[in-house]
Amino acid sequence: MEIILVLGIILALLFNFANGLNDAANSIATVVATRVMTPLQAVLMAACFNLIGPLLFTTAVAKTIGKGIVTPSFMTIGVFFIGLLVSVIWVFLTTFTGLPISATHALVGGLIGAAIGAGGLDACFWPSLSSIGTLIFYITASAIAGAFIFAYIARSMKEVNWREYLGLGALFGCSLMIPFLMITGILPITGILAIVIFIAFSPILGLIAAYILSLVVIGLFKNSNSKKMNSLFNRLQVVSAAFYSINHGSNDAQNAMGAITGMLLAAGVLHEFTVPVWVILISCIAIALGTFSGGWHVVRTMAKKITNIRPYQGFCAETGGGIALTFITSFGIPVSTTHAISGAIMGVGATKGYAAVQWTVVRRIVAAWILTIPVTAVCAFAFYLIYKTFLI
Repeated sequence: MEIILVLGIILALLFNFANGLNDAANSIATVVATRVMTPLQAVLMAACFNLIGPLLFTTAVAKTIGKGIVTPSFMTIGVFFIGLLVSVIWVFLTTFTGLPISATHALVGGLIGAAIGAGGLDACFWPSLSSIGTLIFYITASAIAGAFIFAYIARSMKEVNWREYLGLGALFGCSLMIPFLMITGILPITGILAIVIFIAFSPILGLIAAYILSLVVIGLFKNSNSKKMNSLFNRLQVVSAAFYSINHGSNDAQNAMGAITGMLLAAGVLHEFTVPVWVILISCIAIALGTFSGGWHVVRTMAKKITNIRPYQGFCAETGGGIALTFITSFGIPVSTTHAISGAIMGVGATKGYAAVQWTVVRRIVAAWILTIPVTAVCAFAFYLIYKTFLI
């Protein structure tokens, strides 16, 4: 038991290291793409602020990872160990192929698969049918309302192709309304269902925030000297990259905290789910070291292949993505920082027109987003059956 606990803690730290390795691109891709900072400078800056991030926020995300996915009776060291093992393998494989994925969702999928292997479907906190039905109702209603509002505005502005705004309005409507309903408590959704919801909504929220911010900046600086504008946003972009790094650390670093605390609780070392200070510190250090090591293949995908960006767009992407993450982290929802910044980069690219975004690369990234939880869940299920057969 003690050996498995130690190995599990090491795996959790390796997971955070791999997380930082893959997600290094999240906060530094734009500053590297716009040549505001050298890759080394950007990685050093991101590592430092990744370390600071979790110390500024609560450990709500860690609690979701540690006790919001697996039911208490199946929250064993073995479940956490197998979940972490599978997620680490997946994150390293995708990092070295240059594919930006969600390390958070890899861990969620790993824990779900391992828990099902340990105790069947009852081993996880699944949402009730009434919760799913209520969610579908609100998504449908808000999408219809959004489509109507956007179409009405487009027709009022005498847009000939106003019907094209129906889909955009529906997307904006549900993406803004569902988080609002969760804030107000009208839609009390937590755990696995909240995580699944924000697989879709986190990139859209990042896209919306960055798109709107880009339009505001374009409007304010449309008559400005381009050299002065670039000089200003070169400096501002360093601030926005630091802001995004803090948010990245505050959400993603808590993955290992939740797993380690869950294992300590399962082993009897802790008697309640309270994240010890030493767990916070080693988890932060692990993700900072991973970020410092850098994931250069992922950086190239994020910085160069989605869309070509200028300094003001880099600032808008990082700020928009950071705002989305701050909002989501405050609810204790483990979310993909990769999804948020990818959506934000698409948002600033979309201000230049549909053709400015490399949609073939985007489709490849989205496919990885969709596959991560199912793939890691299936692998973790198989790994746990082997673990149960030979090691228990």
